[in-house]
Amino acid sequence: MGEKCEKCELFDFLGIIFINYSYSIVNMITSIQLHDKVKTALDKLKEKNSETYEEVIAKMISLFDKQKRKNRELLIEGCKEMAQESLNITKEFEVADSEIEWEWNEN
Repeated sequence: MGEKCEKCELFDFLGIIFINYSYSIVNMITSIQLHDKVKTALDKLKEKNSETYEEVIAKMISLFDKQKRKNRELLIEGCKEMAQESLNITKEFEVADSEIEWEWNEN
């Protein structure tokens, strides 16, 4: 009763292999090549010596994403202000236009 069939053991084994393979794909580590100047710049950005290059780069990416969102928000805000100013100017022209008596000469 406690014995497994050969197919069940094979499926269990393959399941373990698949899980381990999937795990290693998800957590795959790659290496990159950097010029000395870039490495030196990354070293200067470290807040402590134990900080890894990955942590420094991840922090830079996070800061870049925040700045990108902020720039987008500022751009949208600027466009809204320009649109409002344009609307105000249009209203001023409409008021001025209604006060002027226009005469058309068809000569």
